Amino acid sequence: MKLSDLKDRPGARKFAKRVGRGIGSGKGKTAGRGAKGQTARSGVAIKGFEGGQMPLHRRLPKRGFNNVFARKLNELNLGRVQEAIDAGKLDAGAPIGVDALVKAGVLRRAKQGVRLLGSGELKTKVNFAVYGASKSAIAAVEKAGGSVKILAPKPETSEAAA
Repeated sequence: MKLSDLKDRPGARKFAKRVGRGIGSGKGKTAGRGAKGQTARSGVAIKGFEGGQMPLHRRLPKRGFNNVFARKLNELNLGRVQEAIDAGKLDAGAPIGVDALVKAGVLRRAKQGVRLLGSGELKTKVNFAVYGASKSAIAAVEKAGGSVKILAPKPETSEAAA
């Protein structure tokens, strides 16, 4: 067998149908575009047009709210942190923040911070420095002898603002 003998299996390569090559080809004259008009031409962009009737996407009401100020946080369970400590990826003696978690491979990227969640069991004394934490996560960390430093600014109360 030579290199020149190699070829694709039958049906592996399908050639495009050549349009506009006579009536006998099956795609002659109008080349599958129907009759004359806007859609027979190139550059047509009338997706969603319903013949002058109000299009469906404009008949339906707008829903929801997109908060542009919301922070994109990594959600991290205590069980994942304990696994990383057991595997020797994280040093329990040093404060654990976003950079340490990314370096250890627990998180893929830093985003805008970490929110600590209470799922899983923490057996090691650990000091966290995170953007936010749930009440159950704080309780579990303090039960294990560690501490949680919240980096998020405290929300203003209505009395302080007045």
